[in-house]
Amino acid sequence: MSLPQPGEASAPAQAPTQLQYWRFYWPLVLTGIVMLLAQQFQNSALARYPDAARELAVFAFASSVFQLFNAALIFMPQMSNSFVRSPHGWRICLRFSLWACLILSLPLALMAFTPPGRWLVGLAFGIEGEMLADVVTYLRCLSPLLLISGLRNFYTGMLVQNRRTSLVTLLNLGYLGVVVGVLFVGHALAWKPIVTIAVGQLAGAALHLGLTFTCVQRYYTLPSQPDHEALTYGEVLSYFWGTALTSVMFSLSRPIIYSFLNRLPDPNPVIAAMRVGFDFAMIFHNALNQFRHLFVTFGEQDLAGVRRFMIRVSIVVVGSMVVVAATPVSRIVLEDLVGVKGEILSMTCEVVLVMCLLPLVINFRNYFHGLALIRRTTGRMGAGAILRNVATYLLATLFFYTGLLDHITAALTLIAGFVAETLVMVAGPRLGRVAQRGMARMMRVEAVIPDN
Repeated sequence: MSLPQPGEASAPAQAPTQLQYWRFYWPLVLTGIVMLLAQQFQNSALARYPDAARELAVFAFASSVFQLFNAALIFMPQMSNSFVRSPHGWRICLRFSLWACLILSLPLALMAFTPPGRWLVGLAFGIEGEMLADVVTYLRCLSPLLLISGLRNFYTGMLVQNRRTSLVTLLNLGYLGVVVGVLFVGHALAWKPIVTIAVGQLAGAALHLGLTFTCVQRYYTLPSQPDHEALTYGEVLSYFWGTALTSVMFSLSRPIIYSFLNRLPDPNPVIAAMRVGFDFAMIFHNALNQFRHLFVTFGEQDLAGVRRFMIRVSIVVVGSMVVVAATPVSRIVLEDLVGVKGEILSMTCEVVLVMCLLPLVINFRNYFHGLALIRRTTGRMGAGAILRNVATYLLATLFFYTGLLDHITAALTLIAGFVAETLVMVAGPRLGRVAQRGMARMMRVEAVIPDN
């Protein structure tokens, strides 16, 4: 692949306006909705099989394991946006991305294709027999997606850097079209659920990668002022591990809760409600996550303007979620579009209502995530994510052993974990300054202490 030379793109002379931020941002929101709609269509397809609760629960287990590894690649667009700013930076980032995808594929392959891996999956979720076999089959079918997803994210970050967010959205609409088309064909031809979901995801992702690669070759130009011309693998790894840990810990949040819910007398309806309810809430959640692209692309140039834009949009997003969740709209969408019925529908509506608290917490956290991304201090993000899961596990344990664990307290547990993470992000810089001052005092004390 030929690399364009610096100087082909012109840098803006002044900070973008709020209108320009909106033109950059709204296609990313639409992109996030498109990707989440793909999940909703998958839920809808599974909900129409005879044993809907079981099929949704099996897919929830399988996707949770897959996302444990795929989540490490979620921040790859921000990484390529940050470091692909010279031909050398491009080469280093691309090689690093390939190695990261291959390394992450190894443990997934072990869980999908070896008896110890199968045993570990069963132990983690407390499942066995036919249900465990179906979960492992899902993992085998989805294992090639890690490399494909990593490269999709890498090239998407380059298009975002060039502010071609509308093109990013069009490419993801193509992905959604393929996924939905395969789901309809699979249902019409009475394919097994596993075959329908796996073929849809693999076909959509492969087409998306091919088209995104083609668009980068045709449209991408390096910044007019090259940067990171002496980039090292160590610098990329230092940035990557904190973001990877953040997203991996996020992917663990739901499996932690699922593992406790699965010990209930009738777990499948509760797990299905959590799966569908959280995916529905993610439509609003994901809109707020797109601010990370805004920070990486514009934050160093105009942090105050980015912050103002973030506050204005957040008010609209949070207000919209409350209106949808507190009115019959949520029930109409979940029943008519997603296809959930009866007990699962009632529980899902309650989960969505509780989840209205989540965007308030997420938005505050994302502001500090944005600062960490532009300052290359992503280790703090990883530390906060670890504490989130510790808090989630402890609270889920408390609810389970007190007999209070249900779909509502499970949703509250998820939110409480994000509160704990946010506290770390807020306190992180202060703790760092306290540590620096303490170290400085120690050094001054050592300077006046005689050697003997």
